[in-house]
Amino acid sequence: MPATLRALKHRNFQLFFSGQLISLIGTWMQSVAQAWLVYRMTGSSLLLGSVGFASQFPVFLVAPLGGIVADRMNRHRVVIGTQVASMLLAFILAGLTLSGQVQVWHIFVLAALLGVVNAFDIPGRQAFLVDMVGKEDLMNSIALNSSMFNGARIIGPAIAGILVAKIGEGWCFFANALSYIAVIIGLVMMRVQARAHSTAAGSPLAHMLEGFRWVRQTRPIWALLLLLGLVSLVAMPYTVLMPVFADKVLHGGARGLGILMGATGVGALLGALTLASRTGVRGLGRWVAFSCAGFGVGLILFSFSRNFWLSVGLLLPVGFCMMLQMSSSNTLIQAMVPDELRGRVMALYSMMFMGMAPFGALLGGAIADRLGAPITVAVGAVASLGGALWFGMQLPKVRVEAHRLIVAQMAAGGEPAEEMTARVVEE
Repeated sequence: MPATLRALKHRNFQLFFSGQLISLIGTWMQSVAQAWLVYRMTGSSLLLGSVGFASQFPVFLVAPLGGIVADRMNRHRVVIGTQVASMLLAFILAGLTLSGQVQVWHIFVLAALLGVVNAFDIPGRQAFLVDMVGKEDLMNSIALNSSMFNGARIIGPAIAGILVAKIGEGWCFFANALSYIAVIIGLVMMRVQARAHSTAAGSPLAHMLEGFRWVRQTRPIWALLLLLGLVSLVAMPYTVLMPVFADKVLHGGARGLGILMGATGVGALLGALTLASRTGVRGLGRWVAFSCAGFGVGLILFSFSRNFWLSVGLLLPVGFCMMLQMSSSNTLIQAMVPDELRGRVMALYSMMFMGMAPFGALLGGAIADRLGAPITVAVGAVASLGGALWFGMQLPKVRVEAHRLIVAQMAAGGEPAEEMTARVVEE
């Protein structure tokens, strides 16, 4: 347990963790309630996918700019600004819904605006982790951050399922808006040591291209990002289609939707805690390949299930493998990237993780309208299995370069040379 929670010895991370846990419960409540509101108003799988597209497509477009901001500005202030903006958008959505004036186009516009905010928030927040805990506890902070995200995924959808059924979606949006107050207070209370910002000459475009070129020339990171992008495109749309499974396939209604989303969260929380218990990055490449394959197998089985509680059980390994792949990829990338490029590389991570998802959501919604949600999910899962096989074949080719990059960054972080070789990606 002390090893699993070691990043919490840092005061700044304690404040971040406690505030974010409250805020993320609200975020998951809003996510489930918003999906149910759109589905209740329209009954359309295509529009469900379209709202997912609207909320995440801005990440694909704007995240490179967010990465530059994270590298050239105070990350602490960037994260505070994004949390304030997210809170205001949640209050607007709550006001429209509770007053009975909400329309589908309102949801689209607010979802798109939140996507723009996330394009700055995700690279800034991921790069800010190293400022809070240092490089020695960075891997653990990433895993605990994922644990917090998925702990909230368990609680938030369950609460949302009850509230939506009892008093409606608007109060979920209002609770989410209030929850941001906790994280904003925590961020303001932090004492963050001033970090040297990038002052290199050149235009923002030149800095953006520098990050793209570095990633493209760094084969281990390029392979990780390609696999992440594939899974986000073809397999992650299962979350967008969950209201269809809850209603038409499994006949669970709004409460059933909360239980299904919560089951995914339980599995994801266990996956994140599994990663948090590790003390080094050795072997994480294999973890990425196997967890991606397990994610695909779990989704195939889920797509064929017509029993509600069997489906709930199958979503546990789905969530476990999904989070293990995402968090392990994040850890490996952050272990290899120089600090002066961290924001821009994490922006590319955001583009692959969240930026590809809207294309998948739109495509998945369109296919589900014609072929049905189960077939759509099964096809994406088979593609994930193919991606896992490809990545496993790449591992022997990128092992030496990954080792060199990790050792170089540990040296830059001041880690003793005799400890470095015990913490490499692969033998």
